[in-house]
Amino acid sequence: MVIIAGAVVRMTGSGMGCPDWPKCFGYYIPPTEITEVQFQADREYKKGQVIIVDESLMTAEQDFKTGSTYNTQDWVKYTKHDYAIFNPWHTWIEYINRLFGALAGIAVLIMAFLSLKYWQENKKITLLSWLSVFLMGFQGWLGATVVYSVLSPIKITIHMVMALVIVALILYLLHISKPKSITKIGLKSFRSLTLFAVIFTLIQIVLGTQVRQFVDEQIKIVGYNMPEQWLSKPSIIFYIHRSFSILVLILNLLIWWQNKKLNLGFNKVNWILAFIGLEIITGIAMYNFDFPALSQPLHLVIATLLFGVQFYILLEALRAPIRIKSL
Repeated sequence: MVIIAGAVVRMTGSGMGCPDWPKCFGYYIPPTEITEVQFQADREYKKGQVIIVDESLMTAEQDFKTGSTYNTQDWVKYTKHDYAIFNPWHTWIEYINRLFGALAGIAVLIMAFLSLKYWQENKKITLLSWLSVFLMGFQGWLGATVVYSVLSPIKITIHMVMALVIVALILYLLHISKPKSITKIGLKSFRSLTLFAVIFTLIQIVLGTQVRQFVDEQIKIVGYNMPEQWLSKPSIIFYIHRSFSILVLILNLLIWWQNKKLNLGFNKVNWILAFIGLEIITGIAMYNFDFPALSQPLHLVIATLLFGVQFYILLEALRAPIRIKSL
């Protein structure tokens, strides 16, 4: 859900909907009207609340009540960045994204506490569970740096990759905490192909974030109302991303064929082909049908699911010479 929300934020250009972090315009529940982020006479303000004055963000230095006119001594200029635009839709889309992040953090924290019962049996489960808590906090900090940088492309990419790292870690925890049973051996080539598939998918996702950055730049030039112009003159990264998808498809077809030929029993390989098919459909839709509704977040979410399934199959294959247990 966090990744879906993040994709919607990116699709709608809502990344700066909340110009501060972790609050939103200094509120725990963000404003809905422009008047709430403008100076108001005879109003009580809390320390850290944000208003827009002359296209600049100003923050309250302390708790106080305003007089009849704006007093510069009560306010200090926000120094993290100079972005000072209020759009209620963008604000609430970004706020919902942060709410999902907070809920995910709570879930991971609960998981970490529950992992303590595994300490005697398997310390790795407990240690990695608490590592996931740390990574969730680190991911929150990365989100703040994305806002402070006014959506720096490299920081957005790092933020996305870290999300995949957390997904992979939680899948690994799920895998090692499952009961084990004996299975087949002799999967060296299958393991190698699956490892390359995971790496290729990760590369493809990173390339995709760069294509999305190019689209963001085109949106700034032509506007949101002209999607047919967003990829009218695509960059070289777009062509690399599109061509690389052929390699991804071929590699995963080889995995499917080997799994079937050797009767290895990795049924989730079929999921991989289904997700790749959906990725191709959404990619074609975005390019040829001018970014239909939800095509962008679906494209990213499906890519994440593809990465997750590939990574879990890799975990199964790595343990396969001795034992394995599917979900």
